[in-house]
Amino acid sequence: MAPQILCAKFVLPMTANNRLIEEGAVLVGADGRIEQVDAAHIVLATHPRVAVKRYDDTLLMPGLINTHAHSGLLRGTAEGLPVWDWLQQFIDPMHRVLNAREAALASQLCYAEALLSGTTTIVDMWRYMDGSARAAEQLGIRAVLVPYVGEHPDHNYFETLDTNEALIEGWHGRADGRIHVWVGLEHMFYATPEAWARAVAISHKHGVGLHTHSNESRFDVEETQRRYGVRPVQALERFGLLDAHRVLLAHCVWVDEQEMDLLAVHGVGVAHNPTSNMKLASGVCPVEQLLARGVAVGLGTDGEKENNNLDMLEEMKIASLLAKLHRLDAAALDSWSVCRMATVTGARALGMDDSLGTLEAGKQADIIAVRTDTPRMTPLVTGRLANLHHNLVHAAQGGDVRMTMVAGRIVVDEGRLLTGDIGTLIAEANDAVPGLFQRRDAWLQQHRSVNALRAVAE
Repeated sequence: MAPQILCAKFVLPMTANNRLIEEGAVLVGADGRIEQVDAAHIVLATHPRVAVKRYDDTLLMPGLINTHAHSGLLRGTAEGLPVWDWLQQFIDPMHRVLNAREAALASQLCYAEALLSGTTTIVDMWRYMDGSARAAEQLGIRAVLVPYVGEHPDHNYFETLDTNEALIEGWHGRADGRIHVWVGLEHMFYATPEAWARAVAISHKHGVGLHTHSNESRFDVEETQRRYGVRPVQALERFGLLDAHRVLLAHCVWVDEQEMDLLAVHGVGVAHNPTSNMKLASGVCPVEQLLARGVAVGLGTDGEKENNNLDMLEEMKIASLLAKLHRLDAAALDSWSVCRMATVTGARALGMDDSLGTLEAGKQADIIAVRTDTPRMTPLVTGRLANLHHNLVHAAQGGDVRMTMVAGRIVVDEGRLLTGDIGTLIAEANDAVPGLFQRRDAWLQQHRSVNALRAVAE
């Protein structure tokens, strides 16, 4: 890979001072890392023989980090239920009949969608993740792969800790370090105490994180209190799950003051999923209270079935607006905070802020170019009334992304995926879905009949 200079009307490094460089440039080295970020005339004068790629009327910024997602093929077909009913009626039956080819297609399509809309790193909790790893390797995304593990007799249709560890051993660090594999638990309820202990042990053995859902709904809290006599984060601490090498919790909607303190003490990252929490009527995560305690809160789209897209720019807007509505405070969760959640704070939630999340020398060249010549971004004002960050959060959309670069490699250019054929992926997914739905319907019909017979017998 040859060094190159990216020039743009604006460069937003997302460093601590929220500096905006007008007529800026980023020098990307042959190793796929950033070597220099400065005014374009300085970078060009320092490196006169390096190839230049210009993005007029464009903003360069760090690639977006999606801290919680699920690949899937159920978009628009799992609607109108709160989370636990939704899981039982739509999602878990799908997992019982899903096959490896369908799972791989889902990851291919979702990673393509993510790259096209400016996401360079995605945390994906999914199934048969050898296929997900191959998809990430081919398409060029940076992925944290987290198998859905269910180590419990009532949830024996998910992945296991054995398959999770095999995935770590086979894929962690592959694709020039773009692929990370963590330990996953669908939920604490979906595993036995022996499995909790082993999950933490695997995390330490391989030096990888542990990711699960927690405090997503009122039912989650009530059921945890019924089973264990404490709230969910307290249960995670009691049973040692917060002692993993690194911990990332999805949702954390129904956390109280003591739980928030525990998250801060243990250095736990949180993935905030505002669209999903709204759609499933789960509630509102106390993001600002967590940030005030020093908890690293990143943004996540959650899955395609509970969002129903993977557009992180849209997620930024919804995160800001939901906080304002919830608190009845128009100043809540300001634009800079949201921009940081989608970049550097998200990287910190993953323990990767040493290499991701900002445009700085030595960091990975995960960079996106967002158009500024659209009606949505107009007017674009600098100086005292500077509004680029506000427009980026409240106006920009995933379709405004012109270019996506991961580790110095351009994988989307002028809105076109360079590493795969999006039309073919869409066609293959559409061809595969009817069979998945038919098998799920057959399973549901069979078990409704079995349950009906049991009810009569009783």
